[in-house]
Amino acid sequence: MTMTKLNLNSTKTHLHSSQFSFLLKTLPRHLHCAFAPSHSTTQHARISCSVAPNQVQVPAVQTQDPKTKPECYGVFCLTYDLKAEEETRSWKKIINIAVSGAAGMISNHLLFKLASGEVFGPDQPIALKLLGSERSIQALEGVAMELEDSLFPLLREVSIGIDPYEVFQDAEWALLIGAKPRGPGMERAALLDINGQIFAEQGKALNAVASCNVKVIVVGNPCNTNALICLKNAPNIPARNFHALTRLDENRAKCQLALKAGVFYDRVSNVTIWGNHSTTQVPDFLNAKIDGLPAKDAIKDHKWLMEEFTETVQKRGGALIQKWGRSSAASTAVSIVDAIRSLVTPTPEGDWFCTGVYTNGNPYGIAEDIVFSMPCRSKGDGDYELVKDVIFDDYLRQRIAKTEAELLAEKKCVAHLTGEGIAVCDLPVDTMLPGEM
Repeated sequence: MTMTKLNLNSTKTHLHSSQFSFLLKTLPRHLHCAFAPSHSTTQHARISCSVAPNQVQVPAVQTQDPKTKPECYGVFCLTYDLKAEEETRSWKKIINIAVSGAAGMISNHLLFKLASGEVFGPDQPIALKLLGSERSIQALEGVAMELEDSLFPLLREVSIGIDPYEVFQDAEWALLIGAKPRGPGMERAALLDINGQIFAEQGKALNAVASCNVKVIVVGNPCNTNALICLKNAPNIPARNFHALTRLDENRAKCQLALKAGVFYDRVSNVTIWGNHSTTQVPDFLNAKIDGLPAKDAIKDHKWLMEEFTETVQKRGGALIQKWGRSSAASTAVSIVDAIRSLVTPTPEGDWFCTGVYTNGNPYGIAEDIVFSMPCRSKGDGDYELVKDVIFDDYLRQRIAKTEAELLAEKKCVAHLTGEGIAVCDLPVDTMLPGEM
């Protein structure tokens, strides 16, 4: 490919917005262009593009195969040749963030939080790598257009595509949101198999092309078992780097405890969701604190804690669907933000957070080789350690055993996707599938 320089003579010191818009419409999308910033002493605005000779003659918009991922999208194809003194000195190296299901409702809330600096900080530039499907490719382009129009200074690159082996290239964070919802009459085992195949393929893609220390947060349900499938198909990535999202459940539990105690939710700490993101999950009020006191001391109604509180958190998603007509989207996006922040920000002294992680080596006696939500602390380096100073009683252990049994049963259903033999599935048909809450 040859290098051609296009010089635009002008008496102005900058390009008008109408000229800039024209360039975006006429230059092929896949070009890499460098716009030199203009100064009062500059007489010429220069654009350098890497193009084929025939494209120089006719710079028309190219028709693109929808199965082919462009290198970048729209204005994000342009790289700006900033002089050293013009760079924001505090900005860091770009973080590559891959998001599957990027055209969906959850992503529609999440992506703009990521791009705004709300997640990784106001001095951290990011690149978004958005994965969709053949059916959603136009919607994905619409998402990229909205990101363009939002003028986020920290959002330096956006790429879109339908092939995880291309989209996940060099990803340092992978937020796996996309999954098939359970349809009418579909048995749990069937959906586990369908979604399991999606996450097996995505695990293989991450293993092949992502950063070797990529952090993976699985949101698509059933997220615990999907995270297990994903990590089993990515042997080159540390198993501890995989997370199943249970932060939304933690947030729901904090809300209910705050309401009952008559305090604002920032007074509630040390809340854990044990186990599966399902109706067997265990909201832990034994270790929770309200204004620094044990929750059982702040809330004297222990019957409410054991019954109504637990059931409300377990079925909160189902109640929302009845009211709203669809599953959680905005609150799920917020919880993804919270989950990432918990890993990139040091945990406040004495507190902890919960996330679904690989159980090998856990100090609680929970079965190994599953993904189970447990209490964690982080130094803010993206890693975590399991909390050891937790207490148990018979009630808590009995509840944990139930959600553990459910995850072990789900694991048997997807054994063929984790390289562990033939599937043996005996899940109860009438039990609500994780994520339908």
